[in-house]
Amino acid sequence: MNLNVSPQTLVMTFLLVCVGIFISYKEKIGTVKEIIYSITRAVIQLIIVGYVLTYLFGLNSGIVTIALVLVIGFNASWNANKRSQGMEDGFKISLIAIFSALTLSLGVLIASGSVAFTPSQVVPISGMIAGNAMTALGLTYRNLNNFFRDQRQQIQEKLALGATPKQASKSIINETIRLGMQPTLDSAKTIGIVSLPGMMSGLMFAGTVPSLAIQYQIMVTFMLVATTSISSFISVTLAYRKAFNQHDQFIR
Repeated sequence: MNLNVSPQTLVMTFLLVCVGIFISYKEKIGTVKEIIYSITRAVIQLIIVGYVLTYLFGLNSGIVTIALVLVIGFNASWNANKRSQGMEDGFKISLIAIFSALTLSLGVLIASGSVAFTPSQVVPISGMIAGNAMTALGLTYRNLNNFFRDQRQQIQEKLALGATPKQASKSIINETIRLGMQPTLDSAKTIGIVSLPGMMSGLMFAGTVPSLAIQYQIMVTFMLVATTSISSFISVTLAYRKAFNQHDQFIR
């Protein structure tokens, strides 16, 4: 299948973006600047990253592969931390959660021979893992902070009755993990029905036999669900304790 994207196509799709800008401006939604900033940044980043990756993929080096994975994981952790609303050690917690998910997922894929240890194969997979984990962490941080704020009185009452910080926060921890996983679980439920799976479609466009393309997409789905579970669990397990001091007093 030959794909052809011309400058005219880009102009026409940009006009659709302008429709969104016009709606935001007319209805005073307040997202005009953010839309313009977002698409400008996206275009610049894609141009730079596209040419850089073309060069790096050609190197086929293990050191380059590790370096790129580290950059991806660090950047995802940095952005996840920005959503932690000033949580103590938010960046450290994000690093641990994201790199745990990256290490476990990539380790299984490489050990099984499904992915070769080269930049062209490891980097795209790493991006999916880190991006999914970053989204999950953003949700867990936001919900954890909201739950602690809204249920402050209940937590203090449980502590006064002799509960440990973990016991007092158990329902919040469980609900936060569940909500962090929810977008990925919803996506898994509807993949192939509501949304067409990107990897499977791409492989089939490239001429891969359907059975192999399907297996790869199932593998990716398993990997993303596992990534979300692992990163959500680790981040919440480490983050909730920051709401208590060394004397087990609630300080939020």
